[in-house]
Amino acid sequence: MDDDDLPRRRDDVLTALIKQPLDPLSVDELGERIEILEAEIERVKAHRSSATSQKAAAEALFRKG
Repeated sequence: MDDDDLPRRRDDVLTALIKQPLDPLSVDELGERIEILEAEIERVKAHRSSATSQKAAAEALFRKG
């Protein structure tokens, strides 16, 4: 079973993040939040790319043996 198949925990940080009201935030705070989230997206994409490469290398190694 993949981790993607598992239900999210109720105290998951992402769930809490998307439930936060945006109305109290100023335009500047919203801009800062967008910048932080975009940086986090890039970090996650880089990690996914690295994990995919490592998985492919491991699969290739075990196919040879």
